[in-house]
Amino acid sequence: MDDSGSHPLEDEERWKRLTDKQRACLDLLIEHKTSKEIARLLDISKHTVDQRLTTARDALGASDRNETAVTYRRLKQTYDRMTYDAVGIPPTPTLVRSEFPDGSPPNLMELQDSSELPGRLSSKRSPFGDLLRPDHNSAGRIGITLALIGVIVLISLGGLSIGQTLTELLTR
Repeated sequence: MDDSGSHPLEDEERWKRLTDKQRACLDLLIEHKTSKEIARLLDISKHTVDQRLTTARDALGASDRNETAVTYRRLKQTYDRMTYDAVGIPPTPTLVRSEFPDGSPPNLMELQDSSELPGRLSSKRSPFGDLLRPDHNSAGRIGITLALIGVIVLISLGGLSIGQTLTELLTR
């Protein structure tokens, strides 16, 4: 026997005899709500609340309303445990290897941008963006090559016309 004088098997049977509707009323009862307040909160009649609490009192083997609340609270703490969804539990943090071999705090003057560490992408971006990435497909490479040739041709023709214009201006 435990401190309450009841057997765990009897307690489990008492808990299983309660319906969800009775538990809803009992949950509000242990919050010190009156039957009228419980009825308003659950949108049922006061008579229905009293009937559910009386049936629950009989199922729990209590003698009055207060004993019913005390017994229900004790059983709720034992049998109404919340199970946690693994999705809601954050992953266990892992330790990260320190860059400082002796474990001493870093000298702030010697720290460098972490993006320039080996194995990480540099924060310095190419002026051409993703144009020079090595993983383009064949069609992409041909398109880029043709575009670069076109730009070079336009620059050369533009350079020639500027040269011709300057030559004409100087000869006059």
